[in-house]
Amino acid sequence: MHPLEVVDGGDPRAVAVALRRALAHEGPAVLPRDPQADDLFGAELPHEVPTAVSLVIETSGSSGAAKRVALSADALLASAAASEGVLGGPGQWLLALPTHYIAGVQVLVRSIAAGTEPVIQPLGHFTPELFAALAGRLEAPLRFSSLVPAQLARLVEAGEQDAGIRRAVARFDKLLVGGQALPDPLHERATALGYTVVRTYGASETAGGCVYDGRPIGRTVARITDGEIELSGPSLAEGYLDDDELSLRSFRTEGGVRWYRTADAGTVIDGVLRVTGRVDNVIISGGVKVSLDRVERIVQGVPGYEEAVVVGRDDERWGQVAVVVVADAGTASEVHAAELRHLRTIVAEAAGRPAAPAGILRLAELPRLSSGKPDRRAIAGSLVVPTADSKLPPIRS
Repeated sequence: MHPLEVVDGGDPRAVAVALRRALAHEGPAVLPRDPQADDLFGAELPHEVPTAVSLVIETSGSSGAAKRVALSADALLASAAASEGVLGGPGQWLLALPTHYIAGVQVLVRSIAAGTEPVIQPLGHFTPELFAALAGRLEAPLRFSSLVPAQLARLVEAGEQDAGIRRAVARFDKLLVGGQALPDPLHERATALGYTVVRTYGASETAGGCVYDGRPIGRTVARITDGEIELSGPSLAEGYLDDDELSLRSFRTEGGVRWYRTADAGTVIDGVLRVTGRVDNVIISGGVKVSLDRVERIVQGVPGYEEAVVVGRDDERWGQVAVVVVADAGTASEVHAAELRHLRTIVAEAAGRPAAPAGILRLAELPRLSSGKPDRRAIAGSLVVPTADSKLPPIRS
């Protein structure tokens, strides 16, 4: 066992200093915490961790119970090396994500491995103007950043209106975008502006993104077992602190190879991984299983709904139904029947009548995690959503 140092995740430079020592095995393991945590340096936090552990990431994702992922220096550096190999070499990074999330920490790890100094965007509301200004401080030949889709959407919207922002963002050699599915329409708009976007897939348990544009990087291997994506490779976490049961459920060894069970559904065709949604993000509507992730992808392909979130709610008639939630610059409001009818028709044609959403709700702002991802638990648990207008045609035949 060796010590665990808790660091304020709102201070990326302090995290970087502690992380550098941990990666070199010259200091304690590091736990960067959300600066908004009620008890940032809480007494209930562990003081020691297994010797192999260099970093602990607290994560609950957009749904599910909180957990502490334990990662070794070898796993973190293997991830950085794999990323560097795919991106064309070492480069300089603009840090635009919180460092208590694995994607933010990995920007620091990659910078340490590359021997470059990252440019750090201050905490607070993400703005394209500030991102573009900070991009001008990058000096290395190769320039990178990691973003979530919501941030890319802001950069696309701004770039379509402002040539200066468009040029600044297009100067990046690669923009890694992950954390959640990137809608095809948004990707197409970004590409049209000259942005070089790489779709990434991974988790805290894989030391961050380990699949780029559908292809595993480095020594990562992806396979499908009973419809679920499983990943192996040198970047896998040691497990979860103080939760042996969860570690045994999530990681398994087969034929001497250790695999992480992602709980994501997907396919691998000709070596390309396609993520189709969460295994458990399914509702039963009228006795029919409906993948909310599939409904969300369909909805996000409709103009004006690129950042929509689809959640389930109980329904007296059907048991459960899908509901579309979108952000609106104005005040929260229900939509007109014609708009709902149009969206229901599109979804029903693509995924069947049981998948057609029963309501749409516009909110002034979508609840989000500090990583920028939609807070699905907050959206599903705290919103009072409208039911389908009784004058609309039935969504079931």
